[in-house]
Amino acid sequence: MVAFFLPRASDDEQAERLYDALAEFAGCEPAPAGQRVASITFDADGAQWVAAVGEPLTGRRTTQQLRRGELLERTEELGSPSRVLAIYPGTPFLVVTDAQPITPAASEWANPFTVTPSAVTLFDR
Repeated sequence: MVAFFLPRASDDEQAERLYDALAEFAGCEPAPAGQRVASITFDADGAQWVAAVGEPLTGRRTTQQLRRGELLERTEELGSPSRVLAIYPGTPFLVVTDAQPITPAASEWANPFTVTPSAVTLFDR
């Protein structure tokens, strides 16, 4: 497990202020210290994605095709240049990235975007 941090924060106090500000931007409540999310796994558009704080979004799509009577499986690695800044628990979870409107960077993901995770990893307390 990893201790709580946010990208772009130079110390713990700044991380707390940034976490609160990103929650306000996302329109949600910040999670208490013991419930802060480090990463989630979720399904979107037929792929399994991972959103981890401080990392770009990554995904994997596996397809199957019958060819000459043999079942072939193909796995495609997916990625997004959007880096995860914070993840807020809830129903659904909210993921905030460094894409527009926070920075000028374009993304195929809305910012913030909502998902229902299949796996959740919390930060250390």
